[in-house]
Amino acid sequence: MPSGPGSIYRVAIVGASSLLGKELKQVLEDRNFPASDIVLLDESAMAGTLTEAGGEATFIRALEEDSFEAAQFVFFAGSASDAERNWQVAAKSGATVIDLTGALAKSGASASCAIPSLAPVSPAQKEAAENGSKAGGVYASPSPPVIIVCTLAVGLNAFAPRRVSVLLFPPVSEHGQAGVEELESQTASLLSFRETAQPVFDAQVAFNLLARYGEASKPSLAEIRGGIAREVARYLGALAPVPAIQLVQAPVFYGYAFAAYFETESRRKPEPVEAALVGLGVKIARPGDPPPTNVSVAGESDIQLMRIEPDLSVPNAMWIWGVADNLRLAAGNAVRIAEELLVSSAH
Repeated sequence: MPSGPGSIYRVAIVGASSLLGKELKQVLEDRNFPASDIVLLDESAMAGTLTEAGGEATFIRALEEDSFEAAQFVFFAGSASDAERNWQVAAKSGATVIDLTGALAKSGASASCAIPSLAPVSPAQKEAAENGSKAGGVYASPSPPVIIVCTLAVGLNAFAPRRVSVLLFPPVSEHGQAGVEELESQTASLLSFRETAQPVFDAQVAFNLLARYGEASKPSLAEIRGGIAREVARYLGALAPVPAIQLVQAPVFYGYAFAAYFETESRRKPEPVEAALVGLGVKIARPGDPPPTNVSVAGESDIQLMRIEPDLSVPNAMWIWGVADNLRLAAGNAVRIAEELLVSSAH
């Protein structure tokens, strides 16, 4: 692989027509990633779809055996099945594989889980950077809730909390375009007093909060929560205790909101806790600013928090409210993995 300040790279995105694939392409362009060519790949049904990359018209190509030829980076941003079937082919072609689907983390493949914003405090990532790890290999870029929970756990760990609980409110876009379309359809149907279609959630998600999906919905909300907990535990290891995690499906299209509760042995002021989280790349509202919302974080790459507030009933407890653009957070983390690899390979 070429390296150095003037090097440019061929990049492939598998699942280019997905919500995450589109966001990934946008982030690569917004961050001026040194790509000579962005190859957009997807299942054959999407082949031939006209789109653009780097300001020029292009077509989505069918995913084939030779699709990864000469690619230096291959991002998997579509279905988990596409990643499972093709990641080894991409790796054997000499490309660095970065999986955003969760397939490699779930399958037990030897993929390095990476959250670049936590690298300064993560022994595994810090050691790899200090050793000058080269571009190449297989990486798992965690999902938005895993990034959020790990960031909170690491940031709070310095204050020796007795307990940490995180309540996550996933948007329907975590289920891709099908989830977005179902919420749109249900909203229109309910406003027109028509029966709602429920192929994704098997339940009414519009104007509602769900603690569980219908029986026909796969994966279930409990299975999703279990997957998040396992990924968080795998990443944190001995770095910090794993918080308690709960999910409530929210009737919103985009933006991953969450509320976190933590208790410490003695009374703490919010300011040092806020500073610790800011040190991990989190943005915190200034005094007097409104709290972040699903709307206000659209297009932002960072986790954003309102000012941390003490609990009114428990003396040593505090609450954190935050939101992140789920698609931008996931895509930004994956692109940062590639950028860090380029920096380390240049040394």
